[in-house]
Amino acid sequence: MAELKHNKQNGHLGSRKPQAVYLHIPFCTNKCFYCDFNSYVLKDQPVMDYLVALDREMELTVKQTPPGQIKSIFVGGGTPTVLKPDEMAYFLKSVRTHFPDWSDDIEFSMEANPGTTDLEKLTVMREGGVNRVSFGVQAFQNDLLSGIGRIHNTDDVYKSLENARKAGFDNMSIDLMFGLPNQTLEMLSESVTKALELNLNHYSIYSLKVEENTLFHTMYQKNQLPLPHEDDELQMYLLLMDRMKQAGYNQYEISNFSKSGFESRHNMTYWLNEDYYGLGAGAHGYVGRQRHMNIKGVNPYVEGVKQGLPRLDSFPISKEEAMEDFLMVGLRVMQGVSKAHFEEQFEDHMDIVFAKQLDKMLSAELLEATAEGYRLSQKGILFGNDVFAEFVGSIVTN
Repeated sequence: MAELKHNKQNGHLGSRKPQAVYLHIPFCTNKCFYCDFNSYVLKDQPVMDYLVALDREMELTVKQTPPGQIKSIFVGGGTPTVLKPDEMAYFLKSVRTHFPDWSDDIEFSMEANPGTTDLEKLTVMREGGVNRVSFGVQAFQNDLLSGIGRIHNTDDVYKSLENARKAGFDNMSIDLMFGLPNQTLEMLSESVTKALELNLNHYSIYSLKVEENTLFHTMYQKNQLPLPHEDDELQMYLLLMDRMKQAGYNQYEISNFSKSGFESRHNMTYWLNEDYYGLGAGAHGYVGRQRHMNIKGVNPYVEGVKQGLPRLDSFPISKEEAMEDFLMVGLRVMQGVSKAHFEEQFEDHMDIVFAKQLDKMLSAELLEATAEGYRLSQKGILFGNDVFAEFVGSIVTN
C-alpha cells in the first residue's frame, strides 16, 4: 500500500504543493431519493457555460496556488458521465491544460452511472486521460434500484462494464449500498456475489444515511420508509466484511475493499488529511490549512467565476482542529494513524495531545496500539462513529 505512506521529503502539510484535484460536475439525469449532494437535473442546464466557468476557475486557482506534481484526480457529481462526448472532451482538455504535470502512475478517476456510459463516451474519457471508473451500481435487484430512484437496471451494469473494457479501462470500482428500504440480508448477499463475479479491483460499500432535504427524509418523517432493523443492518455489514475477506479483498478503510495496490489513492488524500484542490459548484478544497467551499448553484457559480474565485466561504483551520481532523479521518483507515506522520505535520506528539481520548478508547477496546500508532480494533470497526466523535472538539485550548 505505497500510497498510504507519507512522503517525508514534502515537509509539513501547510507548505506542500497540492498533488490531488477534485472536480465537481453537478448534473444528473434525475435526483435519487437518498441523494443530498450538490446536483441538479440536467434538463435545460447551461452545461457548456458551466464547463467554461470551471476552466476559468482552474486557471485562477493554479495562478493563486501552483500545484505540485499531480498524483490523483477525481471527478464527482452529480453524474459526470451525463456530459456529451464533445463536452467531455472539452472538460478533459481543460484539466490537462491547467494541471499538465502528472505523475507517471497518476490515478484519474471519474464517477459514472451505468445508465449514462456508452462506448463513445468511455472512449473519449480514456483518451482524455481518465484511467479509473467508479460505477454507482448500489444493488443487483431491479426492484431495489427503482425503489431508491436509480435510472439503471442490472443489464445496464454489465453493458457498461463491457463498454469500459472495450474502451481500454482495466481499473474499475463499483459502489454498493446496504440498509436500503425493503433490502434483506439475502438480497445483499446476492448483490455481493454478483459484484465479486465481476472480479474488479475495488469495491466501495456504504450504508444508507437518511439525509435532510431528500425524498427519503420526507418519507422517514411520515413513517413511510421501510428500513431494515439496526440489528439486521449490523449483520449486513458483518456479512460484507466476511465475504470480501474470503474473496481476497483487503478492507483498507471502513467502507472500502480492494485488491493489493488498488486502494483509492485520491480518497487516501482525504483520510491522511492532506491538501487537495476542490473545483466546481459546491466543491470543498483544503490547501495550506485553509478550507473553502464554492458557491453551489450552477448559474450563481458561473456568475461567481466572472468576479474571480467563486467562493461561498473560506476559513483557516486552526492547528487544534487540524489535529482533531487527523485522528477522525485517519482512523477510518484500517492501517490506522501514524505518530510519526502526526509529528511531521504538527510538530507535536499524538500521545500527549490526545492522551485522555486515546486512553479511554484503548480501555474500551475500541482502539489498539500498533508499531506506528493506533488503529480501530475489530470491535471498533463496528462502532467507528463513536470513536471518531471522541476527537471532535476534544482539545481544550489553554
